[in-house]
Amino acid sequence: MSQLHPKLLVVAAALFLGLTGCGYHTGGKAVRLPQNVRTIYVAPFANTTHAFRVDQVLTAAVVRELRSRTNFEVLVAEGGSPDATLNGTVTLALASPLTYDSQTGKVSSSLLVLAMKTSLVDKSGKVIWDNPNFIYREQYELSQDAASFFEEESPALQRIAHDFARTLVSNIVEAY
Repeated sequence: MSQLHPKLLVVAAALFLGLTGCGYHTGGKAVRLPQNVRTIYVAPFANTTHAFRVDQVLTAAVVRELRSRTNFEVLVAEGGSPDATLNGTVTLALASPLTYDSQTGKVSSSLLVLAMKTSLVDKSGKVIWDNPNFIYREQYELSQDAASFFEEESPALQRIAHDFARTLVSNIVEAY
């Protein structure tokens, strides 16, 4: 009987382990929604804050994300018979000073905080998925020079809306 080379044994063992695996698999492949949900109506988000248009920005971001990442038919107008309705409410919109310029005493950065609650409800009114406490924060810098001033709160809101929409769609669609 010939003796096997030690390197060949190591390669064979690695190949065997690689092919048989260890029972683990990556998450995010399974779909959490019932099979009969093919059409989702995204209702305009409500806004219980005094922040102007924040609800519209968030609703638009969610619609874009659903359309780009899923195969659902996404409705934005009432009518028809959607399989599920996505509801959302902005419960907090707060911009507050974060840091100050030590020379001038002016605000140099601010923090934008948004809180939302969302739910996905089927035709019969049964809640399929909900999260009553989405919270997002985005820091942004304020220009100290009036000549080069650029309002940064709106881009910060757009970044939060994008992150929120991405997370919301992932949470609804992927079984994590």
